Amino acid sequence: METRIFASTRREVLAGLGASVVGVLGGGAVPPVTAQVALQARLASLALRPAQPATPIWELAAVSHIGNVRLKRGDRCEVVFRNDLPVPLAPVWYGLNGATAADPLRGRAPTAPDATETSIISIPNAGTLLADFRLFEDGLKAPGRPLPIIAEETSRAAVDRDEVLLIEEWRLRPDGTALPPGRDPKDTQPFYTLNGRTSFELSAAANERLRLRFINGSQRTVLAIKLENHDVRVMAMDGQPAEPFPARSGAVVLAPGARVDVFVDTATSAPFLLHDGKEAHQVGSLTISGRLERRVPLFDPQPLPSNGLPDQLDLKGALRFDVALSAPDAGWIRPASFSTSSAPAFRAKAGRTVVLALKNPAPVTTVFHLHGHHFRLLDRLDDGWKPYWLDTLAIEPGQTQRIAFAATSPGRWLIESVVTDWAAPRLVRWYAVE
Repeated sequence: METRIFASTRREVLAGLGASVVGVLGGGAVPPVTAQVALQARLASLALRPAQPATPIWELAAVSHIGNVRLKRGDRCEVVFRNDLPVPLAPVWYGLNGATAADPLRGRAPTAPDATETSIISIPNAGTLLADFRLFEDGLKAPGRPLPIIAEETSRAAVDRDEVLLIEEWRLRPDGTALPPGRDPKDTQPFYTLNGRTSFELSAAANERLRLRFINGSQRTVLAIKLENHDVRVMAMDGQPAEPFPARSGAVVLAPGARVDVFVDTATSAPFLLHDGKEAHQVGSLTISGRLERRVPLFDPQPLPSNGLPDQLDLKGALRFDVALSAPDAGWIRPASFSTSSAPAFRAKAGRTVVLALKNPAPVTTVFHLHGHHFRLLDRLDDGWKPYWLDTLAIEPGQTQRIAFAATSPGRWLIESVVTDWAAPRLVRWYAVE
């Protein structure tokens, strides 16, 4: 269901959302809407330099929620998107499997400036999601901020608190304006923020169990973030539960757009250190005050509930394809020029296992993102896979990584490829599940 309405204020956006929901619920012809979100693409600013004017940016904001947007697995969500920026845009929901309404460029035009569009998006899986309009970065006049969205499990995880930590990278010109990616970063200075701040403080009591949802909201840089002096246990990756395992040295590595959920039992005040491949930066701190007393001691966390992805993949009978990332002669194109009339990267029948050999011919690390499905990272000999699911993967220069997924969602789906260089363009292709 897609309609087009017009509104000019936050109140009108929210009123339109409510009226539309009533209409759907009253019609009785379709399953009921169980959640509503009003999103707005708008101008904003960040204080990146002490005692200097704030830096103008573009952002995707949830005007219907105070704090983080939290939905539930199984929700049928009505999304009202208002575009108050001067270029056509649409939010892309990273981390949803099979949600065609959340995946633009394949037949649905982006929303025009000063227009509002309403759509229905199903939430088939729990996890840490990311709504983002930066797929349309060719038209952006300022760098954009994505919006974290939490799809909660049907049964609450055994934690005391659940916190989102959005990491972002900015390139500032000497005049204090920020450079969008895809442009030469000459004469710019990098800045890193955690939840929009250059120095973020997370307060807690000792002996609390925290669920920290780390999101790499930067657009070109692979980042590692570490909480000093704590055991960090990885529980989910890219919105899908993993077999719990300890993060090496308490650090997690995230490709641009990747998400990692960890559980941490707080012990002492400690810094959050961010490493960009060149040096470490302190971007925040965990500040401990007091102690949480428990009647029952904490035990090792149990795995998060499954989202229903298959336990096994048929590698012997899999369809196999080679995909050269960002290669100029391999059909990759900028999103502004994308058309499904171009040749697909591959086609697969629904129900088959697909194995992709992702080759990075570039002299720098390249990031791959698969829409519509999550995949397993295969072992070198194709005799097994890592104990987690991904939708985003960074591949080192000259390397080939093999991934496998069950093609369960019919449709035409995007794949993305971008070199980890600020000046490099984001490129897309598509694949078909028939």
